Amino acid sequence: MNIKQAKQEVVDTVEAYLMKDEYGEYVIPSVHQRPVLLLGAPGIGKTQIMEQAARECGVALVAYTITHHTRQSAIGLPFISKKEYGGREYSATEYTMSEIVASIYNRMSETGLSEGILFIDEINCVSETLAPAMLQFLQCKSFGNHEIPKGWVIVAAGNPPEYNKSVREFDVVTLDRVKKILVEPDYQTWREYAYKENMHPAILSYLSLHNDRFYHVENTASGVRFVTARGWEDLSSILYGYEDLDLTPDADLVLQYLQEPETARDFAGYYDLYAKYRQDYRIPELLSGRISEEEFQDRCNLVQQASTDEKISVAGLLLDGWNSFFQQFQKEDQFTTALHDTLKQIRAALLREETLDEIIIQRKQALKVKLENHLISSADYEQNEQITKILESCLVETRKKRVNDPQKNLAILRDALSDEVDNRKNLAAQTSLALENGYRFASEAFEDGPELLFLTSDLSHNPKAVQFISTFGCEPYFHYSEQLMFQEKRQTLLREIERHS
Repeated sequence: MNIKQAKQEVVDTVEAYLMKDEYGEYVIPSVHQRPVLLLGAPGIGKTQIMEQAARECGVALVAYTITHHTRQSAIGLPFISKKEYGGREYSATEYTMSEIVASIYNRMSETGLSEGILFIDEINCVSETLAPAMLQFLQCKSFGNHEIPKGWVIVAAGNPPEYNKSVREFDVVTLDRVKKILVEPDYQTWREYAYKENMHPAILSYLSLHNDRFYHVENTASGVRFVTARGWEDLSSILYGYEDLDLTPDADLVLQYLQEPETARDFAGYYDLYAKYRQDYRIPELLSGRISEEEFQDRCNLVQQASTDEKISVAGLLLDGWNSFFQQFQKEDQFTTALHDTLKQIRAALLREETLDEIIIQRKQALKVKLENHLISSADYEQNEQITKILESCLVETRKKRVNDPQKNLAILRDALSDEVDNRKNLAAQTSLALENGYRFASEAFEDGPELLFLTSDLSHNPKAVQFISTFGCEPYFHYSEQLMFQEKRQTLLREIERHS
């Protein structure tokens, strides 16, 4: 399965294992709660999905890369204790608590959450001395004499042997005690993730043309050559950083992230052209309607005379420009919704005679705990920080006006919400205009060429675009979607005819 399906499988497993009956007992007894074992190629996102799964399930997370540990840190240090057997006292060896088990109890104390996920990465790459402890961990859910607390679901991850020479094969006895999930790299799934994470548009555009270069691992005489999903994501970050510093990325930089020379050189050349086209076409101005009709037509003519690769790059620039609008709108839409929900909670608190000052202090403390324990995403943290600043501004306003009445406090808060609602309306109008201008440009510049279907297909895989268009509509998108569906059905029928001929 792909990484998106694997994450959902982890979420479903956690929810099933933590389900309780009317007496507060787990419906699935601990002995039947098999650890989840994710096996897949390196760099496809196995580690990243665990924080997402924990947040979705509302549980704590403790994560370890086990190759960084020794036998002592995993099962504890030995010490001599006195024991009495048959009326005689003997010296006996005991062990201090495992560092990993202790971390679970610490996380429970810090977060107030009694349930969670214990994630052990690279579990099949441990040292020879630690291997027996890992087998015991998977089979018995314990490190040494210390059991994993009830309510904690074990998820482990590792690479298949073809990707890592250090891999140790699990025996049948161990495999018969785990829930094994094989995870495969999948470009279409990654593309959805890439849009959500605002991956660099040059990467998205390049991989739309060359999705066969998305993931590749090969053993050669000169060593392992590889390109992974993690490599593309990290390359995206450094490209944004270089652009902010007005530095020019080159093939050597790309090779540091895409460790397959041919792909690195090819992408570096594509990026140079992409940067040139970005300067030539100035798509953000076109989408916003900040150019004259004459300039609009000049750019249409420029595309009509361009090569196929340049046309696809321009389509990529359009998608990037649209995505900026979708991103801004989604952020404002989510913020407005979160602010509205917060004000509903504050209204109830104010009517309980809590003060706005007390409410803000409680929010800050709760947010700090969530941040320290990785229970909140960076985007949600930023959103909550922004809401807190609005509440603090409202608090200053109430003090200036010497307002103590809850209803008057609420009126000040409602004014703040009204401003955000207006911002949302304005961004929706700007985004709809950008879609209209972009499709008009595309239809004239590409003259009903395949690039229009390419544009529409990519929009259909962009969750932010789909959400916006489903709410506000876009006639050209619906028109070309019908054509796209017709083309896909036609290709399917042709393949079927060819298969049976």
